[in-house]
Amino acid sequence: MTDSAELQPKALPPSVHLPERVELDDVLLRRPTLGDVEAVHLAIKDSFAEIHPWMPWCTEPVKLEDQRDFVERAFVNWAKATSFEYGLFDAEGRLLGVISLMDRVGPGGLEIGYWLRTDATGKGVITRAARALSELALSLPGISRVEIHCDAANLRSAAVPQRLGFRLAREVERNITAPGECGREQHWVTS
Repeated sequence: MTDSAELQPKALPPSVHLPERVELDDVLLRRPTLGDVEAVHLAIKDSFAEIHPWMPWCTEPVKLEDQRDFVERAFVNWAKATSFEYGLFDAEGRLLGVISLMDRVGPGGLEIGYWLRTDATGKGVITRAARALSELALSLPGISRVEIHCDAANLRSAAVPQRLGFRLAREVERNITAPGECGREQHWVTS
């Protein structure tokens, strides 16, 4: 089955280079490496109850090889300029979650997706990281908008674009792919 995002014309040429590291005050965004596979696996296992309702890829059993596949795909996607995954790390080097900048919403736009381990929520980590990636994206040639998509029932995820001043551009019906979803996807767009 073809994902509708695969049918979208791409916004970025493969020659686009994004920084491999983005430093915020107390959080580092950096490309994940194979050395991060176990940390990603542990973060997902520790936060399974909160991530599972919203992420179709988060199923039991949580397998280490799935995280290895994620990191390996991230290398390929980065090289093709289709997706730029960043691990979020605290000052001690602990993985807090993952945030991605994805070329799947058509010309002129990029989409941000994210998840955060449970014990790191409520501290503004995702909001600051999404702000930094939005600014980075909007500085790229040909990019005039950034989008964040989430299920309408995922209130915590929807709070991020609201805090960033994004506007709710539309709500579309779609198939439910994770157990917490209601089947209405919100598309938040930079103003």
